[in-house]
Amino acid sequence: MKILVGYKRVVDYNVRIQVKPDGTGVVTDGVKLSANPFDDIALEEALRLREKGVAEEVVAVGIGPADLTAHLRNGLAMGANRAIHVVTPDTLQPLTAARVFLRLVEKEQPGLVILGKQAIDDDANQTGQMLAALWDRPQATFASKLEIANGKATVTREVDAGLEVIEAELPAVITTDLRLNEPRFIKLPDIMKAKSKPIDTIEFASLGVDAHDQLKTMNYTAPAKRSKGVMVKDAAELVAVLKQKGLL
Repeated sequence: MKILVGYKRVVDYNVRIQVKPDGTGVVTDGVKLSANPFDDIALEEALRLREKGVAEEVVAVGIGPADLTAHLRNGLAMGANRAIHVVTPDTLQPLTAARVFLRLVEKEQPGLVILGKQAIDDDANQTGQMLAALWDRPQATFASKLEIANGKATVTREVDAGLEVIEAELPAVITTDLRLNEPRFIKLPDIMKAKSKPIDTIEFASLGVDAHDQLKTMNYTAPAKRSKGVMVKDAAELVAVLKQKGLL
């Protein structure tokens, strides 16, 4: 079985986001970029399935500009067999990204697609679900445990009420949650080996995907700074202050 894994590059989670002065976006120049944490988890799970003998090949997929190659090399160093780079200078919205993955699914015919449940740059949490709908295959989102056997995926999902266990026939789409695993540390020998692993480059325009975005972001604004707290003597004074502010 072949596993396709989404591997997106985002602003590192340790970086404090700054909005551009003109409000057209966030500052990325000179800012550390790294793998989306949920995508690292997705790749780790795919590698573990390969190590168990469930899969034979793990393919990391990145969508982005020409300089995304170094990021994909990181996924190859982690253990992916090869990578696919869909080249586009534009930031794709979830539906367009799902259509890109559908084209790759049709070409690669994977038995499983694993994506992070969301990317930390837009927190959309949509691409996996949209891909499953376009592909007309089962989906299991927010996975905290995954088992593959007899052509089926048994997934423990994290839901509002606790945990839910579902079964999905393969091929299917799985999206990963934080508690699924802990990604491995990349060693220097693996980094050297990654240099010889193949990266297939595909121009976005060649996929025949409609890039017409349905949403347009007009302006970016930084969150308002927190105001100074107010000390109250007792519960009665707290209630009075809340009523004064119109919160009760």
